[in-house]
Amino acid sequence: MQYFIDVILPIPIQKTFTYSVTEAEFGFVKKGMRVAVSFGNTKMYTGLVFEIHQNPPELYEAKDILQILDEKPIVNETQLKHWQWISNYYMCALGDVYRAALPSAFLLESETIIYRNQAFQNEEILNDDEFLIFEALQHQSQLTVHQISDILGKNKVLPIINELIQKSAIYIKEEIYEQYKPKLVKYVRLHSQYSNESYLEPLLEELSRAKKQREAVLSYFQLATSKKPIKAKTLEEQARVSKAVIKALVDKEIFEFYHIQTDRISYKGETNALKELNEFQETALQEIKDSFQDKDVTLLHGITSSGKTEVYTKLIQEVLDTGKQVLFLLPEIALTTQIITRLQNYFGNQISVFHSKYSMNERVEVWNNVLDNKPKAQIVLGARSSIFLPFSNLGLIVVDEEHETSYKQFEPSPRYNARDTAIVLSAMHQAKIVLGSATPSLESYFNAQEKKYGFIELNRRYGNVQLPTIELIDIKEKHRKREMNGHFSDTLIKQVQEALDEKEQVILFQNRRGFSPIVECKTCGVSPQCPNCDVSLTFHKFKNELRCHYCNYQRAMPNSCGACGSNQLDTKGFGTEQIELELKELFPNHNVGRMDLDTTRGKYGYQKIIGAFEAREIDILVGTQMLSKGLDFDNVSLVGILNADTMLNFPDFRAHERAFQLMVQVSGRAGRSQKRGKVMIQTYNPYHQILQQVSTTDYTAMYKEQLQDRWQFHYPPYYRLIKITLKHKDYQKVDAGINWLVKALQNVFQENVLGPSAPAVSRIRNQYIKNLVIKIPPKQSLGKTKQQIAKIKNTFQAVADFRPIRFIVDVDAY
Repeated sequence: MQYFIDVILPIPIQKTFTYSVTEAEFGFVKKGMRVAVSFGNTKMYTGLVFEIHQNPPELYEAKDILQILDEKPIVNETQLKHWQWISNYYMCALGDVYRAALPSAFLLESETIIYRNQAFQNEEILNDDEFLIFEALQHQSQLTVHQISDILGKNKVLPIINELIQKSAIYIKEEIYEQYKPKLVKYVRLHSQYSNESYLEPLLEELSRAKKQREAVLSYFQLATSKKPIKAKTLEEQARVSKAVIKALVDKEIFEFYHIQTDRISYKGETNALKELNEFQETALQEIKDSFQDKDVTLLHGITSSGKTEVYTKLIQEVLDTGKQVLFLLPEIALTTQIITRLQNYFGNQISVFHSKYSMNERVEVWNNVLDNKPKAQIVLGARSSIFLPFSNLGLIVVDEEHETSYKQFEPSPRYNARDTAIVLSAMHQAKIVLGSATPSLESYFNAQEKKYGFIELNRRYGNVQLPTIELIDIKEKHRKREMNGHFSDTLIKQVQEALDEKEQVILFQNRRGFSPIVECKTCGVSPQCPNCDVSLTFHKFKNELRCHYCNYQRAMPNSCGACGSNQLDTKGFGTEQIELELKELFPNHNVGRMDLDTTRGKYGYQKIIGAFEAREIDILVGTQMLSKGLDFDNVSLVGILNADTMLNFPDFRAHERAFQLMVQVSGRAGRSQKRGKVMIQTYNPYHQILQQVSTTDYTAMYKEQLQDRWQFHYPPYYRLIKITLKHKDYQKVDAGINWLVKALQNVFQENVLGPSAPAVSRIRNQYIKNLVIKIPPKQSLGKTKQQIAKIKNTFQAVADFRPIRFIVDVDAY
């Protein structure tokens, strides 16, 4: 009898591959386990078992697997079903979904690079094979798994590499699974020879000369009265001694060290009872429960500061009481820092957090905790990637700020939308899902109006605080009257000063980081461009450098123009950095903070800034769009938007909807406690209909007007969109390819093909880009459309000239 398994490989190929296994392996292996397999002549990958069967492949001879890497499955059946849906709906390879879903620590490849640990001296503990590798690394600075396989003349080298990693003889640059180390905490106890009390006096006498050591022993006995294990660190702090003193006591065999494994993510505070809801929140909660009777998806449209989070906590508590898991999705990592604190107050250690700022090891831990359904992973709080976690009994998904574009992944594949994918995931688990927002996306609001989703409104702010007053400032007029100071109008400066005099805080919003987006020569008008992208370099004054925000290219700020040699360089436009410097000059006695991608690089970047602002150490906070989402500061009385026009004048069918959402969300940060807040919006065009709608916070008017436009010009929610992008470093190839493609698609879809067009930035990282968009009318079958596109894609890639071009399909590309 022959036995086979189908394996998903983490490569962008749609199908699975069949490998043969022995009878013993066939009995042991299960769907969702990882296996190491060789692919092609040279490559080695971590595959995932997708099917187990006895049908040999027809077109090729099945290879043997190299080894099984797991004792039990790390991916469950529901996940595999969900991955297939993502792969089919978003027209991407199953391998791409697999690579995106698993923390990269789980994926080992033949390209993994291995280095020698310079500190390792203990060569006698290595066996022959291990010594060979160790010796090779003394002659070469690094080796790949594949080269090690050649040195040893063996295929199965992963166990040997594992052993070397565990003996700390080597380390690996790519984080691989075996590099996941449980966090061990060092504890101290008395050496076994001192178990009897009568030894204590002679022991203290023996140490009478070593004062510090004696102190450490006395502190140890004080701590030991609590009958709890004693951490080495606690003992150092209590006795006020250094590590060396404790180490000396261990060497004298008075103390001994031992380790206990702990989780990296844990909560140590007190948990409190849930807050009492006010009557409006109670009504909303009851309506959500009623709508769950016949609808699985409910849209909660609650104005800013109406207390949506408190409503979620009640729903979460009810689901937890039934023993099910909850997924709480947030669009931005900045938001998680505040919500973690709020939820931990209620649910304590039941919360796990999962997003890209967490280290590899922490993500592996959360994955394993969710897989084993541990008490500490009953609520998972995370950004979009957390929909891939191995839930086994999901009861509720909350998608907060559901309108956010951050839920959509644009690069790399799979280009999924976490909100839509979460709706499918909840259906697979027969769970319920709440979409919450103060400014819902047009698609969700449309679905609610069409009765596809339940719809609940919460239109009173918590504590009956009024919505902020919104004032539009005409800066064209202010420039004419010479009433501008830098980028601030006299009105805005006066309001900021008043707020600061009242000891209140101010948020200023400018959706562009850096100092200024363009540096221009006053003599010849040339501005420095990025060599890899078709975009001018942004000036960052803090480091005095020019930087490209697309490919991260950077260079020092030049003293003179590269084209004509003139040293008169001028900056045009402004970013958060410039605003911060102007504020420091205008308000020298107050603290100014900045929150953008440059200041929040590290894992705790967000926490530091948000924490300082909450603690009122920062008086004025300048930031980009990460400030606009769901953050809750009780002392902010004024919000200023420095240039509203940059958001409106954007070549995108959602520009007006996005601008409305951003401005209303930013405005919602003002006046969240007792006092009514103020919002100042600076604009060159105060009569623009979107700005008028923002000033009255009229969502319905904006919705109706935008819906009318969408119907007229055939855009979502009426028509679906699929965007196709071609990329290659040779412009001629891309141009020929896109023209061929447009003709082929127009034969099938006629006037519903838009393009070809070049995007605003038509070259990024030396790759030329061309786009086209296919509109799918309401009655047309989405499945059949995708089949046609896949067919045309295959024909396109069969043409030798077009094969090297990157062909990207993005479904629902907005």
